[in-house]
Amino acid sequence: MKYVTKVDGSLQRFDRRKVRRTLRNMGLEDDDADRIAMEIEEAVEDGVKTTTVLRMIRTRASAVRPAVAHRTNLRRALSLIRPKPDFEEFVRILLREHGYQVEAGCILAGLCGEHEVDAIAQKDGVISFVEVKHHRSYHRMTGLDEGRIARAIVEDLQEGFVSGRCAVSIDDALIVCNTKLSDHAKRYATCRGIGHIGWDHPEEQNLKMMIQKTQSYPVTIVSGVKPPVVTRLAAAGIFMAKQVAYGDATTISRIAGIPLREVLLIAGRARAILEP
Repeated sequence: MKYVTKVDGSLQRFDRRKVRRTLRNMGLEDDDADRIAMEIEEAVEDGVKTTTVLRMIRTRASAVRPAVAHRTNLRRALSLIRPKPDFEEFVRILLREHGYQVEAGCILAGLCGEHEVDAIAQKDGVISFVEVKHHRSYHRMTGLDEGRIARAIVEDLQEGFVSGRCAVSIDDALIVCNTKLSDHAKRYATCRGIGHIGWDHPEEQNLKMMIQKTQSYPVTIVSGVKPPVVTRLAAAGIFMAKQVAYGDATTISRIAGIPLREVLLIAGRARAILEP
């Protein structure tokens, strides 16, 4: 039995299934993913750092599927997005792609005060205010405070609606973040009926799965795209890699103020990432 050393220094059993899953997410077929996962398990030493394992995965996957070399780790790609307003708009678009009716952020009046919300989302008859949390360090946990604050805001908005101050009848809150959630945060949210979408929680609809299902990868998934270019694309309303991959390069170049040659380079890499 072998162990890996996580970023925080703790030990965890080496899990070949996680390696295989990462390889499949990179676009490798089952046979190649199984073979490489077994090779890596045999090659690593006990106590190997997870960052070393990820480098091995990337190197071996690139040999099978060269497009992997053009791709940044998804968790890192999300961390590279500007928190405001870019990540907030990215989340709004993602929610729409999963069947939510989404309105942009606004200020809602509660009984006791006004509350700025990042979006109002409606699905299956439930209206939620959306709170978007972004952390530059994707190893950081999203904790309990966000849930407690959201609970208090829900109560104030509901009382504000009854009193006539709030024009929208809010049913609950939906917190969307790019990191994992602490166990305490999960328990509190479940107990209080607060919706949470984190990196890997809940199992049936988490941020990673939602992105992969609709191929809604951020532009930052494409390696080598510089921050000023990402900012220009966002200002032009382009947040997803697929928008560049399958959009009109000349139009993108014009509205974003980016040289056509650079747009074509990004588009080519994005298509290589998106297509099997």
